[in-house]
Amino acid sequence: TGAQQSATVANPLSGASLDLLPHFQLEPEDVYIVKNKAVSLACRATPATQIYFKCNGEWVHQGDHVTQHSTDRGTGLPVMEVHIEVTRQQVEKIFGLEEYWCQCVAWSSSGTTKSKKAFVRIAYLRKNFEQEPMAREVSIEQGIVLPCRPPEGIPPAEVEWLRNEELVDPALDANVYVTPEHSLVLRQARLADTANYTCVAKNIVARRRSASAAITVYVNGGWSTWTQWSGCSTSCGRGWQKRSRTCTNPTPLNGGAFCEGQNVQKTACTTLCPVDGAWSEWSKWSVCGAECTHWRSRECSEPAPRNGGRDCHGPELDTRNCTSELCSHAAPGVEDVALYVGLVAVAVCLVLLLLVGVLVYCRKKGGLDADVADSSILTAGFQPVSIKPSKADNPSLLTIQPDLSTATMTYQGSLCPRQDGPAKLQLPNGHLLSPLGAGRHTLHHSSPATEGADFVARLSTQSYFRSLPRGTTNMAYGTFNFLGGRLMIPNTGISLLIPPDAIPRGKIYEVYLTLHKQEEVRLPLAGCQTLLSPIVSCGPPGVLLTRPAILAMGHCVEASAENWSIRLKKQSCEGTWEDVLQLGTEPCTELYYCQLEAQACYIFTEQLGRFALVGESLSMAASKRLKLVLFAPAACPSLEYNIRVYCLSDTQDVLKEVIQLEKQLGGQLIGAPRVLHFKDSYHNLRLSIHDMPSSLWKSKLLASYQEIPFYHIWSGLQPFLHCTFTLERLSPSTCELACKIWVWQVEGDGQSFTVNFNIAKDTRFSDWLVPDSEVGAPALVGPSAFKIPFLIRQKIISSLDPPGTRGADWRTLAQKLNLDSHLSFFASKASPTAMILNLWEARHFPNGNLSQLAAAVAEVGKQDGALFAVSEAEC
Repeated sequence: TGAQQSATVANPLSGASLDLLPHFQLEPEDVYIVKNKAVSLACRATPATQIYFKCNGEWVHQGDHVTQHSTDRGTGLPVMEVHIEVTRQQVEKIFGLEEYWCQCVAWSSSGTTKSKKAFVRIAYLRKNFEQEPMAREVSIEQGIVLPCRPPEGIPPAEVEWLRNEELVDPALDANVYVTPEHSLVLRQARLADTANYTCVAKNIVARRRSASAAITVYVNGGWSTWTQWSGCSTSCGRGWQKRSRTCTNPTPLNGGAFCEGQNVQKTACTTLCPVDGAWSEWSKWSVCGAECTHWRSRECSEPAPRNGGRDCHGPELDTRNCTSELCSHAAPGVEDVALYVGLVAVAVCLVLLLLVGVLVYCRKKGGLDADVADSSILTAGFQPVSIKPSKADNPSLLTIQPDLSTATMTYQGSLCPRQDGPAKLQLPNGHLLSPLGAGRHTLHHSSPATEGADFVARLSTQSYFRSLPRGTTNMAYGTFNFLGGRLMIPNTGISLLIPPDAIPRGKIYEVYLTLHKQEEVRLPLAGCQTLLSPIVSCGPPGVLLTRPAILAMGHCVEASAENWSIRLKKQSCEGTWEDVLQLGTEPCTELYYCQLEAQACYIFTEQLGRFALVGESLSMAASKRLKLVLFAPAACPSLEYNIRVYCLSDTQDVLKEVIQLEKQLGGQLIGAPRVLHFKDSYHNLRLSIHDMPSSLWKSKLLASYQEIPFYHIWSGLQPFLHCTFTLERLSPSTCELACKIWVWQVEGDGQSFTVNFNIAKDTRFSDWLVPDSEVGAPALVGPSAFKIPFLIRQKIISSLDPPGTRGADWRTLAQKLNLDSHLSFFASKASPTAMILNLWEARHFPNGNLSQLAAAVAEVGKQDGALFAVSEAEC
């Protein structure tokens, strides 16, 4: 009905004189309804007598129009303007059928005119983006495309990009543009482009933000150019020279890959050694000249100086007075000359006869005597045997009385016999393992803490005490004389052997042996160097030793000549560390020597001090032994549970310290320690946990693995590197834990630990090391410190030191004990046999097999048939 009334009213007024069609000055525009606010549509026409809106084909009720009349000032024609409002409810009535539209219809006397259609839409913007940008890691100068599809909306959303909350303007940055699909494009990634990027969509309704996408622009490392080759490490003979490069061209940034390959190259070099000149022999004297002189000459040719060697010093020509028939001096008679020649000949013959007699006597007495070479004694391992009565003129080995009077001069209680006895002890014909009978000596501490404090108090008066650790936990000490002895730090593999006669007779020394923690002593390392052993001090420094002491300690190197350059370092009195020996080369000094075995090294030194073994890898195949040890709490009162995985250098001293630390923390050892070969490949060590029942346990570790940097491990200066895996049990009743822990070097071999134990039991820490009481006293003095009986040792030395027929001497003994690679060192000492026996004692105490040593000595004696026959006759 309203529509029909509107159509009737729309007829032009009668009598109108206007003959022009209406012309619209203002037509309705498209509008959007935001939320629930109504929108207004307007139109204006001239000349017009009536104007009405029609929406979706139906006339709008006359009462919904707001009309204004005016006159156009330019033409004088009547102007009519009309407004209507459209609500959200009106639009929603036809929503889904077609779009809601409205248009104006204007009348004049000449007819009607319709305006364009104006569409009314409900505006909105969805919350969720159809596609959001994703985080990426890209290499520098690589192109980046960050896609963004904004949420659906009316009107369509406009898109802009934010970089770290600042607007990205492509007009100001030629490296950036936005595609018609709203994707952000970075033509070439720069370091400055590392940021968080956010896509922002907005229209008249709302503004939406996407999740931020982190873009990381990384730089892979690149090698610098090689430096020049260094000078040869030796000024004479074979040595090494090296060159290096750094991963700084460019330096890795933002997680970029480290350079692959070696940063140090080494090559062998040889420097010509200077040869000093030496004189040849003098020529024969010349004929006596008229001036009663004759001369002789020599040349600097044996050898001639070369390679910068020094010239010979002294005259090339020698002259002296002479007599001849041309001189006025009287010449001696022929009779006198014959007399002098005869006397000289007789003297020479007497000397030759004396030498022959001495040689024959030494040959008969130079071998082993009956008591040492007798097979029934030697093959029994120096055990008790029945000895034939000795002849009166040949006292037996078993009745020799050693002079021990010096050993009782000034011991002051530190060195005391186990039983009271005479000053000189006679060896009975009995047990050969106790040749000194009741005279065995050892250290006794009535109050170890008090005596240790006294010893440290005495040390504190010395200047070198400042560099020693406080306390006596890792220290052994004792008082020694010419009989020698041994110091040991229990459960560390560190000992000091002072052989007999190393301390001059009549002297008494207080000697200490100390293990240093790495944080107590600063040991500078350069390049690829790494600490391979504990740092050990023995002293006091500067004491006079007549024979080398042997310092034994563990190491963690898989030694090979082509992969390692290993040096023995000693700290000087000024505090600087010096190379005193390079292993694998001829020693340049007789003061130091080192035998490197699979897990221990034995250092011969005539000067006590502070020592450490340092290695420098020559190739990426070089490796160190690591010991991997797992600990966990013995009891778990809470839901949280920790497993600690230690990565240690494979030496006993470090393991001992970790076990002591875990005792204080209440930890228990999970399984036996494992060994891992850690290579010089610049790759880190990774640790991860697997196969844990998810229904009972969960890991609180956010990453899939933990990592220990390569250089922290390789230097060897950080002893207690470890990772902790924090677990949480889902129920307090859960007592069983079964899982696997993987430990591996990146791009290397790994180790797997299978962990399976009960955490409900209050398990105390079980020390799997040998208790201190079972490894012997920290200090042993005199014969009790050695496996080989003292007098039998002296007989072996006197028998094998002189060269023997058929090789029956110390060289054969060294070969049978697998020590023939050290013959040159043994030969440089006054008693090679003593060096061999000392090394045997250091390697095999306290569990050495004396029977095997006795058999080896017996076989040496049997190689000389004549020597063995003499021994049988003497028996």
